[in-house]
Amino acid sequence: MKFFLVLFLLPLALVAVAQEQQPQPQQQLPAAKATPRTEAELAAQTVVVFNQNDINSIALAGFYAEARKIPTLNLVGLKCPQSEEISRQDYDQFIAEPLRKVFVERGWWTLREKPTETGRVEKTGIRFVVLIRGVPLKIAQTREYEGDSTAGDPPVVFTRNDAAVDSELSTLGLYTRQISGIQNNPFFASTKIIGETDPGFPLLVCRLDAAQIGTVRAMISDSLATEKEGLRGFVYVDTQGLKGSGLALGDSWLLDAARDAREHGLPVILDNGPVVFPTGYPMQHCALYLGWYTDNAAGPFAEAGFKLPRGAVAYHIHSFSALSLRDPQKYWCAPLLADGAAATLGNVYEPFLGLLPRPNVLEQRLREGFTFGEAAYMSQPFLSWMTTFVGDPLYRPFMNSAAAAPKPGDEWDAYREGVTIWLTKGRAAGEEALKSSAAKLKSGIVYECWGLLELSGNDYGRAITAFGEARAAYQDSADRVRVALHEGSAIRVSKGAEAAVKFLGAQAAANANSTILTKLADSFAAEAKAAAKGAEKGAEKKPAKPEEKEAPVEKKPPVTKEKKKSG
Repeated sequence: MKFFLVLFLLPLALVAVAQEQQPQPQQQLPAAKATPRTEAELAAQTVVVFNQNDINSIALAGFYAEARKIPTLNLVGLKCPQSEEISRQDYDQFIAEPLRKVFVERGWWTLREKPTETGRVEKTGIRFVVLIRGVPLKIAQTREYEGDSTAGDPPVVFTRNDAAVDSELSTLGLYTRQISGIQNNPFFASTKIIGETDPGFPLLVCRLDAAQIGTVRAMISDSLATEKEGLRGFVYVDTQGLKGSGLALGDSWLLDAARDAREHGLPVILDNGPVVFPTGYPMQHCALYLGWYTDNAAGPFAEAGFKLPRGAVAYHIHSFSALSLRDPQKYWCAPLLADGAAATLGNVYEPFLGLLPRPNVLEQRLREGFTFGEAAYMSQPFLSWMTTFVGDPLYRPFMNSAAAAPKPGDEWDAYREGVTIWLTKGRAAGEEALKSSAAKLKSGIVYECWGLLELSGNDYGRAITAFGEARAAYQDSADRVRVALHEGSAIRVSKGAEAAVKFLGAQAAANANSTILTKLADSFAAEAKAAAKGAEKGAEKKPAKPEEKEAPVEKKPPVTKEKKKSG
């Protein structure tokens, strides 16, 4: 795919700008396998950029470089403004031009005499760029810029020249004065590691940044620690249940991510209601979170004391999720990092849905063993735009878990192995393997994951049985409450709202911190009451003849419904 200004592709890309358009069927991403690389190989391909005007930026750069064993020569100090937002003039003067000069002087780039459509870089030794806290986050819109053109359709995109610093720097090798609109990303959906691609491919620019300096240090340390064992846990997916509009495109990405994770042994907790996971939801064991759509962090993420497991990756789709990274309680990226996420991504200005990074691509490429920087840019169709990727670009969360051989005695690996047997030897063999592992390990996790797998296929009877075993095996009340939420929803569909209300009431009485169970029970009770009232009215309008009997109505459960939100 050539690296050129997009003109004719825009009507297809911007399906959500015109919301009446319908999303196209989701095409499955080709499988890929990351070529193994040593830590030294990755470190040699990485440049660390810090702000010399910020003493904390200098210290964090040294901390990261030492942790990743990045050569001292690969540290670059810039004297740039310390504000998050800068002008286009300041970006050129204090960031872009100094970096181009350093890349050539230190021999990282060999340039062509004349630029081609892929830029001027003929040879490169650098693939990853890490911007350290203190380097500006975003570039403000400017009115006039020599060499720029706003020609292009739709104007809402091609009259824009504001951008994330990260995304703009990814195109540094183009040496272009064209700043308005977007650039095609040739690395989008790639199946190769960045080192196996053309030198003209983009720099993979990420930032280590957060509201607090200590949070940045934790992101670095947690990424390194997680790589040793591999990231394990649930994949939480939060859709909106949208249908019939261009915005349903976002749901289609998220559902595809859930499908891929489920098919490769990563257990999925799917919420397909109209609001985000509610306050009080016991979101334990979260390895990966993908969801949308509220202005600011909400639900569990906004609760005092909530923490994600070490190494977790989180992506919440919102237009201004990274408008600032300085307030741990505003927008989404900063709160997610404060909650313990090792990596996230978001938008510094309005990006439009069709131009966003694809969460399904991010999930799959991470699972396949690519670095965070690679998976992030593989998920991003367009560059010179609004997205910032916050996290260590060298972080490989699933290198020693989802892409590795199962570890004996590990509950998550036991589940993954059971799914593999299910897919290769059939359902009966898979269920037997899961049942055996769960019993042997006395594992609430394996039982719960098994139940979620059955639930995804609408086998409510088997799901309820597995969830019951999970509740009995779990010691932590928060885990039991979460399982009861799954089980209550399965009972509602299979046995009716009244049975679900009774079950949830009993579980609320038996478990601490179970307000969310009571709320769900109240929701189901209101639903049952409304249904009964509707039935009464229907009976009054159309009384049945004495000799007639009503035909039974087949209840068809929703294909992807796993639980109903409360609150």
